[in-house]
Amino acid sequence: MEQLLSDFKQYLAEQGLKMTRQRRAIAEVVFRSDGHLTLNEILEMAKVSQPSVGYATVYRTMKLLAQSGMAAEHKFDDGQARYELAGDDHHDHIICTTCGRIVEFEDDEIERIQAKIAEKLGFTAVYHRHEIYAECHSACESAPGDNP
Repeated sequence: MEQLLSDFKQYLAEQGLKMTRQRRAIAEVVFRSDGHLTLNEILEMAKVSQPSVGYATVYRTMKLLAQSGMAAEHKFDDGQARYELAGDDHHDHIICTTCGRIVEFEDDEIERIQAKIAEKLGFTAVYHRHEIYAECHSACESAPGDNP
């Protein structure tokens, strides 16, 4: 956590910005999370330690975290931007269209097929985003979002 905060502070300094208490609280929420958080969820969690945090500050800070490469922004079909801590591992997502549950997965075969298709069509794949929208086989949770 401290290394991530230090890296973010350094990024902010390079942009001519400071690490405020509000930015730190927001960054801590993201760095501790293992889910896909909306701006409103980040706001509510950051307010626990910094009640003065506002929506605009969350929005701007998340843009900075995404620009720095420390957070990844996803725009799934629900229309809300969701954020997760960026990592070195590539993964794809499957999203329940009923309850909104998001599950990350990795599949080497999918990766090979995508690269093969790109090559066949005269391209070299640089990056991709793979999202599958489906319905849970088990009963959906009543609350939308990341569910266990």
